[in-house]
Amino acid sequence: MQDLIKAAMAARAKAHAPYSKFYVGAAMRDEHGQVHAGCNIENAAYPQGWCAECSAVAHLVMSGATRITEVAVLGNGDVLCTPCGGCRQKIREFAAGDVKIHCCTEMGVLLKSFTLDELLPASFGPENLK
Repeated sequence: MQDLIKAAMAARAKAHAPYSKFYVGAAMRDEHGQVHAGCNIENAAYPQGWCAECSAVAHLVMSGATRITEVAVLGNGDVLCTPCGGCRQKIREFAAGDVKIHCCTEMGVLLKSFTLDELLPASFGPENLK
């Protein structure tokens, strides 16, 4: 898990958040063990920005991976920062319900881990469309 947290911290340092000043980093491990990170990118034309989790998912997909096996997210200070609802659904597209999402302080200290099912119960996913 420490490699995920370090990758999320490095991504957070590159966040573009000139309006909210709320810097977020996320990192995801794929089915091959590779880590993919992303940061939030705000835009003056709200709501055109990207969440950190969305950026990390895009990185994962562009690498050719198809599954998320673990996630780390960190925001500002010591406040619990979980993925927003939209990002929970984006994670759900590529992750099983038992995938762990680790929420950390900006310094990388683990505050709490959740499963995706805990954050997005009774979710709608790809198998619902079969």
